[in-house]
Parts: sequence; structure tokens; C-alpha cells
Amino acid sequence: MTQFRQLLAKPWIWSFAGAVVVWLAAIIFTGGTGAGGMLTAAMSLAVFTVIVGIGQMFVITLGPGNVDLSLPTSIGLASAVAMKVMNGSDAMVLVGLMAALGSGFLVGSFNYFLIRTLRIPPIIATLSASFIVQSIDISYGRGLQIKPPPGFADFTNLQFLGIPVLAILTVVFAWGASVLLRRTLYGRHVLAIGQNIRAAGLAGVPVERVRYLTYALCGTLGGLAGALLAGYFRGANVDIGNEYLLSSIAVVVIGGTSVAGGKANVPGIWGAALFLVLLLTMLNTFGVSAGVRLLLTGLIIVGVITTAGGAKPAR
Repeated sequence: MTQFRQLLAKPWIWSFAGAVVVWLAAIIFTGGTGAGGMLTAAMSLAVFTVIVGIGQMFVITLGPGNVDLSLPTSIGLASAVAMKVMNGSDAMVLVGLMAALGSGFLVGSFNYFLIRTLRIPPIIATLSASFIVQSIDISYGRGLQIKPPPGFADFTNLQFLGIPVLAILTVVFAWGASVLLRRTLYGRHVLAIGQNIRAAGLAGVPVERVRYLTYALCGTLGGLAGALLAGYFRGANVDIGNEYLLSSIAVVVIGGTSVAGGKANVPGIWGAALFLVLLLTMLNTFGVSAGVRLLLTGLIIVGVITTAGGAKPAR
């Protein structure tokens, strides 16, 4: 009983519980038809949300006001860069991936440059950067008809025993991100800054260097997601990252990371990503209109966040 209570006390458990409930509801509605296929598809689509969610998590953990709103445009630009560099050749896949990572890294670095140099809030800086990056993306990638290399496209859709290979690799990646956050000096510095930036600075934490690395990391992961999305959907698209603006923030919060900073949770991002994907799938299965889907999604997300947050202590 004590172990069960300890499990319920973990913030990430609620995101997985929400995913299971939504999956079971969809199974009941369809009479069990396609349950396995639904779960496989959910894992495939959740991969991209997890990747960008982890980057967003590190940024949000830096403390109140820290968020990267340039992720969608960074993803779109990276998808175009990757496809153009690869040019349909499997021999250029690695070079294309590096180019996409570099594209995301530059966007993340530019975000921090605006924040640090102009002394403006991150939410304004990254929003401004998104318009600039979007302009570059439109001029560079609009109408791009280059298909991904066959081997790369096949890899992004590859399955092993019904489980997407990308999902397996992303689980390993998420474990690595957890180790980075909990077991390395950089991760501890991120948590310390989020808890109290002034105290962290007085304790000798290189605050600005850590903030720069964090925004650069977030941008780089956006670049990776852009390249993988282009392979999975068989081509680049200026709007390919649009849905990841709110979803990257939602999975962070639903997964148990504090928007106040200083507290992060990597496992919960996987549960939250599956929850959101399965929720959208279920609502589509029910034939719910787009407006009602947005309304229900918002209400359910608020409910999950409220449940996970528990009772608030009185002041």
C-alpha cells in the first residue's frame, strides 16, 4: 500500500494514467478493433513531441518566463535544410542530419542573443525570432519538392515487433536526457537557476553560459525533429512544425515539470505525449469537429494538470 501511494505521488504517473484511460475509451468505442495499430501509431507520432518536449522542458526549468516559441519555425526550416542537403541520396543522410542540427543550433543561439543583448523577456525574444526564421524558411523552403532518401524514409517508419524503432531510440534518448538533468553538472546548474537564479549566481553557477547552452540545446532538438518529420512524412513543409508550439509546452506541464522552474520530469513527457496523441485519435474516431476537439482537449489538459498538482498549501 505504501509503495502504491509513493507511485501515485510521482507527478509523471498521471500522464501515463491519462494515456491509458484515453486508449481504453477508444478501444471500448471501436469494440477492440485496431487497438494495437492505434497504439503503434500513437508511439510513432509521440516520438516527435517527446524530442521537442525535452528541449522545451530544459528551457522551462530555467524559471518563470523562460519558453521557446520559435520551435515550430525552427522545425520547419530544419526540415527544408535536411531535405535540400540530402537531395534524395542515402549517402548524404548523415550530412543532412548534421545540417538540420546546425540549423536548429543557430536558431537557439539567435534566441539567446536576443534575450541577452536586447534584455527582453524570452517569450518576446523567441516570438520575434520565430517571425525572422519563418521568413527565411518561406524563402528557402516554400515549394520544395525534394523527397527524403528512400533509406532514411524507410528508417523513420521502421518497426520491430510492432514497435516503431524511432520510439525505442527515443526512449533511450529520454533516459540520456534524464541522466543529463540529474547526474551532470550542467543539469544541476539548470535546476539551481530555476530554483533561484540570484542564489545560483552567488554560488558560482555560470548562469548566462548555462542559459545559452539550454536555448541552443532546445533549438538543436527542434532541428532533429524537423529532419525526422521530413523523413516520416516523406517531404519538407514550411508548416510541418506548427502543431508543436502548444504541444511542446503542454507535454512539459502535464508531464510534471513545474512552470515556476527548478523542477523537471523527463518520464512524464513520454506519458503526456502519448496522452495527447491518443486523445486526438480518439476524438477523430468519434467524428468530433475541429472546434469541439480543441475545446475538449483544453478542458482535459486543465483537468490532468489540476489532478497532478494536488492540493495547494495555504499561505
